Amino acid sequence: MASDPLQAGREAYGRRAWGEAYRELAAADAASTLGAEDVRLLQIAADLTGRQKEGNELAARAYKLFVEAGEIPRAVMCAFHLVLGLAEQREFSQAGGWLGRARELLDTFGRDCVEQGYLLLPTGIQSLEAGDATGAFETFSQAGKIAGSFGDADLATLSRMGRGRALINLGEVAEGSDMLDQAMVAVTAGEVSPVISGIVYCAVIEMCREIFDLRRAQEWTTALTHWCSTQPGLVPYRGQCLVYRVEIMRLHGAWDDAEVEARQASDLLENQSAAPLAHYQQAELFRLRGEFRQAEESYRLVARLGGSPQPGLAQLRLAQGRLDAAESSIRLAVEQAGIVTDRAKLLAPLAEILLAAGRPDEAGSAAEEMAQLAERFDAPLLVAMAAYAGGSVQLETGDAKAALGNLRRAWRIFRDLDTPYESARTRVLIGLACRRLGDEDTAEMELDAAAWVFRQLRAAVDQARVDRLLARREAGVPGGLTGREVEVLTLVAEGKTNRAIAAELFLAEKTVARHISNIFAKLDVSSRSAATAFAFQNHLIGS
Repeated sequence: MASDPLQAGREAYGRRAWGEAYRELAAADAASTLGAEDVRLLQIAADLTGRQKEGNELAARAYKLFVEAGEIPRAVMCAFHLVLGLAEQREFSQAGGWLGRARELLDTFGRDCVEQGYLLLPTGIQSLEAGDATGAFETFSQAGKIAGSFGDADLATLSRMGRGRALINLGEVAEGSDMLDQAMVAVTAGEVSPVISGIVYCAVIEMCREIFDLRRAQEWTTALTHWCSTQPGLVPYRGQCLVYRVEIMRLHGAWDDAEVEARQASDLLENQSAAPLAHYQQAELFRLRGEFRQAEESYRLVARLGGSPQPGLAQLRLAQGRLDAAESSIRLAVEQAGIVTDRAKLLAPLAEILLAAGRPDEAGSAAEEMAQLAERFDAPLLVAMAAYAGGSVQLETGDAKAALGNLRRAWRIFRDLDTPYESARTRVLIGLACRRLGDEDTAEMELDAAAWVFRQLRAAVDQARVDRLLARREAGVPGGLTGREVEVLTLVAEGKTNRAIAAELFLAEKTVARHISNIFAKLDVSSRSAATAFAFQNHLIGS
């Protein structure tokens, strides 16, 4: 065991024991000012143990020391890591200043070096954010050529990652995903430095989320967890990567764990670019559990921090019975969606809200667009979402048999992806489709299975709806009433107004009025009291 902190810190760094490396190197620095190379080691240890602000300060200090020593390429790399760290903390002006300083310094060097390739990467990222995926691909490709010339594995891996992102934005999803996998293989094979490994892991998981590739995201998240577990003291998830992990946990039904992680993420990411995403995940969990006041507060915080609260806010308005607000906000979000993947996330909520508003034709158009995008991306999660949307529209427009086929397909995919909430919501619609086809036994089993999942998740709003559906069976009801009409009739029999019924069933008042008109026609009655008598006589409501 080394006798002095500096040597102990260097050895711990070599073992990738980041917590120990940070403590020992920090102690050595306090006892005697470190040289440039050891400051750089301390900076990396600080970054990897979650001390990003301190890491930025150390990178700036190492930069100055390397410049004074005439080691220009080493100084440029310190500036490059500063650019990444400051950008993550939303200090964009400072990041731009350091990037300009690094470029000027490299110009004075006067020789070809691998650092030229690293300084191309921010340009490629800026092109991606500006919507110029073609320009970004060219820039990342140029960086890859420089990496090949110098045999630099870190730069080669970052280049592949950038090209993969650009290809996905260009619609070449399969080729882009393959490029991302190549980048990840380099990481898992131990060919890439720890700092770059963390960057690549998080960026790849982000892109998997963007293209609805839940399986790939889960696979690489598992790999990341294993990678982190081998390095004592490492803060495993930071920035957007931490938020995406929370989202994956939520999708897989670990809502309690996701809630804890989302709360921690919101605290850890304060003043960082990923902060709105963390609060959005909190808002989603509140909404799904029927805690509407907390959800509202969280969505507002997302907006204040510069993020988008959609589609969650529109879905909250739907759950609150505020259909006009839900429809206007989701329509605007779809219109303003910058890239096709953003639009894809909004189409399923759009279809659901349009159905509730009594616009099945427009909902069908949204479902059809989703189906086209699902075919383009070939991502199982998106395919399932499209099938669910299509089945919902078919069920509402009276084609229960076609709906059942789409919904069973959606359920199989959701089940295989291990997404219990989405699976349960689909089983609710399967139950309603079976009911309309006269198969009450299957309908009851599907609804009962969905209710069990909702109880486990504490999805209060969904559970209440299924409990209501189970209590009001359609079997034996004369007059050819649909499942939705039975729901409306039982609420009429409870003495509720059209507005109250609309709020409880998340429908527009005019849709409720249309259902009541259809009920009167089918039952050959002309008043709510006569319809109520029918409901009592057929045991749709207790005496």
